[in-house]
Amino acid sequence: MTGILAVKSNDMKKYSWQILPALFVCGAVLVSAASIKTFAAGDYQIFVSNEKSGDLTIIDGADNQVLATIPVGKRPRGIRASPDGRTVYVAVSGTPISAPPKLDAKGNPIFNRGDDDDDEAKSDKSADGIAVVDVAQRKFLRKILVGSDPEQLALSADGKLLFISNEDVGTASVLDVVSGKVEHIIPVHKEPEGVAVSPDGKTFFVTCESDGEIFVVDTTGYKVIAHFNVGGRPRSTDFLPDGSRAFIPSESAGQLHVIDAVNYKELKTVVLPQGSRPMCVKVAPNGKKVYASTGRAGTVCVFDSSSGDVINTIKVGTRPWGIAISPDGKYLYAANGPSDDVSVVDLGTEKEIARVKAGSSPWGVVIVPQAK
Repeated sequence: MTGILAVKSNDMKKYSWQILPALFVCGAVLVSAASIKTFAAGDYQIFVSNEKSGDLTIIDGADNQVLATIPVGKRPRGIRASPDGRTVYVAVSGTPISAPPKLDAKGNPIFNRGDDDDDEAKSDKSADGIAVVDVAQRKFLRKILVGSDPEQLALSADGKLLFISNEDVGTASVLDVVSGKVEHIIPVHKEPEGVAVSPDGKTFFVTCESDGEIFVVDTTGYKVIAHFNVGGRPRSTDFLPDGSRAFIPSESAGQLHVIDAVNYKELKTVVLPQGSRPMCVKVAPNGKKVYASTGRAGTVCVFDSSSGDVINTIKVGTRPWGIAISPDGKYLYAANGPSDDVSVVDLGTEKEIARVKAGSSPWGVVIVPQAK
C-alpha cells in the first residue's frame, strides 16, 4: 500500500519525515516519499508563498521533502524566480486579508462604499514591498519598496526589471532590481492583479479584477498599447511559447479566454465545468496543453491549447490557487490554501500523487532551477 507524505516540525526550521498509513485523498492514491524519488528529476526546487504565516516553504524537486521555511514578511503572495535561479522575489503586503466580494447575477463583484477606505485605515504600509530571498543561503536578504500593496509580479527576460501590480492604487510599477528604484509607474485600473511578460519580452499584461480589464504595456516606452475587457475577475495570464496566444481565466465567470496576443483580440471563451472559479493559468513547456486551478472546485482543468477546449479535470486539494509546472513538463504543483498543503500532480497520468505540507494558506508557487 502507498501512503501520504506528512511533515512534523519541531522548531519550524528542522523537519523529519514519516510515512503515514495508506489513505485515499480526493479519490487519488498518494504515493510514498521513496516512490517519489524514482520519478523526479531533482534539478529544481519548489518555492511556495504562504499568505497567512508570512513565510516561504521550500520543497525539494527530487523527493518532495521540505527543505526549509523562510520568514519574508506580511502576506506574501506573488512569487517569481530570477532567470539564473539565484534569487526569489516575493510580493509582501500590509493590507489585511479580506473575503472575496459578493457577486451580482452576472458574476460581477459588488463593492460597498467605504470598503477601500476601511482597508486603507487598517493597512500597515511599512510592510509593503518586494522581499528578496537568496536561494543558495535560503535566506531573506532585504525588502525593496515598490509602492502600495504589491500583489503579483513578473521579471524581464534578463532578470534586471520587475513588473509589479499595485492592487489598492490601480497602477503597475517597473522596478530596477539592482538599484532598487521604481523607474516607471503606469496607471491601469481598479484591483490590478496578474502580471505576465510575453515570450518576446516586448510587452507585459496586467489583469484588473474589478471590471475585467486587461492592459498591455510595452517594455520600451512603458505605455499602454492595448486595452480590452474579458469580464469576470481575471486573475492571471500565460502565453504559448511562440507568443501567438495568451490564456486568461475569469474567476467569477468560470471561463478561460483565448486571446490573439499579437492583435490583442479575444478568439474564444471557454466555459469551465460547473463550480469552477479559475485563478492561475499555466501553459505546458511544449505548448500543447494549458492548465488552470479552479479554486473552490478543488481541481485543475486541462485544456487543449489548439482548440481551447477542456479535455480533463484533475482532482487536487482544497481551493487550489497558484500552480507551477516542472521544467521537464512532467509534474504540476498546486498550492491549496485552506488545507495548508501542496498537491503534486503527475501530468503523464493526470493524477494527484502526493501532498506536501506547507505553511498557513499557501498562495503562490514558483519553480526554481539549480543556480547556473
